[in-house]
Amino acid sequence: MEKFTIYHNPRCSKSRQTLAILQEHEAKIKVTEYLKESLLKEELEETIDKLGISPCELIRKGESEYVNNFKGKDLSEEDCLQAMIDYPKLMERPIVIRGNQAIIGRPPENVLKLL
Repeated sequence: MEKFTIYHNPRCSKSRQTLAILQEHEAKIKVTEYLKESLLKEELEETIDKLGISPCELIRKGESEYVNNFKGKDLSEEDCLQAMIDYPKLMERPIVIRGNQAIIGRPPENVLKLL
């Protein structure tokens, strides 16, 4: 079975639930705690391409970092990408990647599409 990569936040219940589903299916998993291990710009761009969305669609707009720094501003796609690099907490989570496909684990059952 091809390896899965999960961008994981252990403090997030949806992220924990998504990881548990992968473990239940005995998937080979690389866990990346993106709040501890900074993502490179190229990694983030590649992930966004696999998700098939824009960088701005991946931002959690309710986070205090967004509200305090970006709310009400007209952000370009590049601005959104840089915001997630500077403030990784802004990135929607969890993200699971398998090969050329990726999903956001909201709800956690979305990961079943990759199994």
